[in-house]
Amino acid sequence: MDKSKFGKRYEGKVAIVTASTQGIGFSIAERLGLEGASVVVSSRKQNNVDEAVEKLKAQGIEVLGVVCHVSNKQQRKNLIDKTVQKYGKIDVVVSNAAANPSIDDILQTQESVLDKLWEINVKSSILILQDAAPHLQKGSSVVIISSFTAYQPPATMAMYGVTKTALLGLTKALAAEMAPNTRVNCVAPGFVPTSFAAFLTTNDAIRKEIEQRTLLNRLGTTQDMAAATAFLASDDASYITAEILVVAGGMPSRL
Repeated sequence: MDKSKFGKRYEGKVAIVTASTQGIGFSIAERLGLEGASVVVSSRKQNNVDEAVEKLKAQGIEVLGVVCHVSNKQQRKNLIDKTVQKYGKIDVVVSNAAANPSIDDILQTQESVLDKLWEINVKSSILILQDAAPHLQKGSSVVIISSFTAYQPPATMAMYGVTKTALLGLTKALAAEMAPNTRVNCVAPGFVPTSFAAFLTTNDAIRKEIEQRTLLNRLGTTQDMAAATAFLASDDASYITAEILVVAGGMPSRL
């Protein structure tokens, strides 16, 4: 990525991004790092963390990599502890971890799958912020990554969509609770071809059909999501809190 075209809105800031060794999370960490942040990347597997750290370091980004499965209490605590040990504070938390283990109808979904969806997509956002909150600076920022499926959960990912709807409410509630020192906002991505959404990269017919439903005639990119997140978390958005920014190429979300 061309480093020279970005400003330095994050000089001196420390940013944690969960699930950030690939896809949207990696692009967010990369963007914040290119704008001057010290970034903390994490995911479940050590080799993924190591790879992401190498890629970011190669671009001159100050980065710390920590293994963290967001549903593991000890690993969440370790993520925050290591960050504070190394950098002394936290300015930005981007909660990006998500799972979509099932395409079953809601009424056919097994309880264990419901638990996993709730735990990773909603509960982990709350628990990571419980650990991070004491270290957040005045003027800090939280960005929760939801999905435009939050507004109209599609049949093939209905329960996933419902957990993403919960994140819209969580954004509003936390923004009230964490004001005035910390702003809390939400990005709701449209369809972005990543390994998480493999059906978009492997099925041309589905891809084309989705592209035609967007006003901009294309899928989103991970960089599109990173740019929106970098804006909301920055001081450029210092009077924005409790808001949801839909980044979906004009796909129907809300009035």
